[in-house]
Amino acid sequence: MDIVLLVKAAVMGIVEGLTEFLPISSTGHLILAGSLLGFDDAKAKVFDIAIQTGAIFAVILVYWQKIHSTVVALPRQPKARRLAINVVIGFLPAVVLGLIFGKMIKAHLFTPVVVASTFIIGGFIILWAEKRPPGSVRIEHVDDMTTWDALKVGLVQCFAMIPGTSRSGSTIIGGMLLGLSRQAATDFSFFLAIPTLIGAGAYSLYKERALLSMADIPLFSVGLVFSFLSAWLCVRWLLRYISTHNFIPFAWYRIAFGIVVLATAWTGLVVWAE
Repeated sequence: MDIVLLVKAAVMGIVEGLTEFLPISSTGHLILAGSLLGFDDAKAKVFDIAIQTGAIFAVILVYWQKIHSTVVALPRQPKARRLAINVVIGFLPAVVLGLIFGKMIKAHLFTPVVVASTFIIGGFIILWAEKRPPGSVRIEHVDDMTTWDALKVGLVQCFAMIPGTSRSGSTIIGGMLLGLSRQAATDFSFFLAIPTLIGAGAYSLYKERALLSMADIPLFSVGLVFSFLSAWLCVRWLLRYISTHNFIPFAWYRIAFGIVVLATAWTGLVVWAE
């Protein structure tokens, strides 16, 4: 196996893990990092989706106590059943719309210019969301969400099919705009990520299995490991961060990063691969 290729896989894994659960778009960063590294062929696109599974294992580890207690309590506690049902309901819109529009989105929207534009737009949406009045919070804890709340957050998650939008950004910021507290929106975003990203990874591997071989196992393993480690560190940090901070710094990061990409693309300083 090519050592340079394994190093690229490690870098992409780190990028995935550090950006998957922040409101800054992991897909956007992976597209841009892949363009710079020359790691952007058809197999690399399958790789980008597959290594999300490593990041999800990090979420499962961090939330293991909550996940375990919920599963154990399903037969006897309505609260546990409601949370499980809410996750399923929130997951379904992405499945339906992904199957309908996924191919079209991949064919036309996976470009650095589109990613940069959605970075900037998403940044302004975050700034707008953070200006909401304090009294707009209806739900303080994820266990208090209704089925209707879960469906609305699931529909908002579908905006993340546009590269550069950010799945976590859509669900967290969308949840906050729908009346969830920052903590509740973040927790539900993490729970919703488990079936969403595992399902996307499994579907992508199955659909593109003709591109893969046993020789790709080291490449994918390196990406998964580094994705897991960086995501574990990131999730633990984010949960501490949101207890005392808002998402405004991420908004300005998105805006600045998007402007840099557009400027370098238009001036020719960087040739961003399509």
